Amino acid sequence: MGQKRNKRRSVHSGGSIGGGWEIIYTGFVLILLCFFIMLCSFSTMEKSKVTRFVRSFNLAVNILTGGLKLESGDIMLPASEDIVDEKSRLAGIFKDVLHKARSLGIDSSVDLEMRGRTLVMRLANAILFQTGSALILPGSIPLLKKVGAVIASTPYAVRIEGHTDDRPIHTRRYPSNWELSTARAVNVLRFLVDRAGVPADRLSAAGFGAFQPLASNGTAAGRAKNRRVEIVFQGLKS
Repeated sequence: MGQKRNKRRSVHSGGSIGGGWEIIYTGFVLILLCFFIMLCSFSTMEKSKVTRFVRSFNLAVNILTGGLKLESGDIMLPASEDIVDEKSRLAGIFKDVLHKARSLGIDSSVDLEMRGRTLVMRLANAILFQTGSALILPGSIPLLKKVGAVIASTPYAVRIEGHTDDRPIHTRRYPSNWELSTARAVNVLRFLVDRAGVPADRLSAAGFGAFQPLASNGTAAGRAKNRRVEIVFQGLKS
């Protein structure tokens, strides 16, 4: 009889038998409670800020698999009007650039992304240059003029960056991808100053060669994505 009592007592008092699910359940309930409290506190704020919070919460706990369609990403935040303050200058830049690209029918070749307070507009090399060349194609001039108009209307410093894939190049004009990427950035900069009226003191150019890829250079699609010119708006304020 005494042994049965001891066994029964050990089952109820032992730390490793039973009770663990209660801690997990309590933690889960607390997380949900915090989530709904934060949603209530955002009820009077802009829709964009609520969306940004839900995205961060989803990435943190990974339990909201339905409802809003939010893409993952740790470094770059895809630019869209619903994740930028609707009344901010940055949102205006987004809308203006996207509208101009769509009106020209080349929005598929223009990609906008935000990194902190930096807005990055990517232009695919296919619409700007021929292979192995830094001469701007005539067909890209309308787009670059529109981009220049946007840059000129903002107070931000802008850096023009040239990027290539990892396929080697060795010509008399361009001994390596360093020279090619730099020449492309400089030519876009000169166009923006000479043909689009952008103040020269707000622009700079840099060539990164193949050393900042966006995708693997092992496929044709990846190499095409890595060949690009980036127009970087620096020091943006919301």
